[in-house]
Amino acid sequence: MVSADAVRTVVGIIGNIIALILFLSPVPTFTIIWKKKSVEQFSAVPYLATLFNCGMWILYGLPWFHPNSFLVLTINGSGFIIELVYLMIFLTYSDKKKRKHVILVALAVLAFIGVVALMVLTLVQSVKLRTTIVGSICMVGCFLMYASPLAVMKLVITTKSVEYMPFNLSLFSFLNGVTWTAYALIKFDPYIAAPNGLGTLLGMAQLILYATFYKSTKQQLAAKQSKLELGLADHYIVPVSSTDPKKFQNGAHV
Repeated sequence: MVSADAVRTVVGIIGNIIALILFLSPVPTFTIIWKKKSVEQFSAVPYLATLFNCGMWILYGLPWFHPNSFLVLTINGSGFIIELVYLMIFLTYSDKKKRKHVILVALAVLAFIGVVALMVLTLVQSVKLRTTIVGSICMVGCFLMYASPLAVMKLVITTKSVEYMPFNLSLFSFLNGVTWTAYALIKFDPYIAAPNGLGTLLGMAQLILYATFYKSTKQQLAAKQSKLELGLADHYIVPVSSTDPKKFQNGAHV
């Protein structure tokens, strides 16, 4: 008979793969930002929240805080580096006001993680108590990561468009929540189970919104494209001269 630990390890490996895909799912979004040289209405909040979340789970996965959590440590270490790259790209193509705000929040996040690590290691001797303290903060970080798309969800409902809510991010947020909830329930870990259970529900809500407003988004994008093409056409049409009707026609010499 397969042991619970073996099953949990397999689920954890699957969770690592899905979480890595989740961390990489914004790549198309940043490709758009890079091509347009602008962040437009894209928000940095999901990436800042995920940076905080990954940083705290790195602490949780270290043996001084919660032994035997190697799979938690590996994926969140990878996620932390990926989020830093995203934020550097975001800063490159942000306006001055938004750039300043993102830098301040990112520095605050890094400072908070460093202070927590130093204080817990220095002041708390019991590994069990360290797990409780860091695990509780991790729960908050995970809640923030999963709740960060709420602002985008509000924008979707207001505009009836999912243009700024990437489908891949929503899908893999849902799958990530399901997998890590299962991981936490096999050998019960409330610090992983609670936030990922909520993440499952929020991911499902995003997918429902996407299905609801997918058609209207297509219509809006088509209308924008038509207006753009019409504007370009109007730009290149030159009125026929009343004095010399054969001199110019449709912007070209005759």
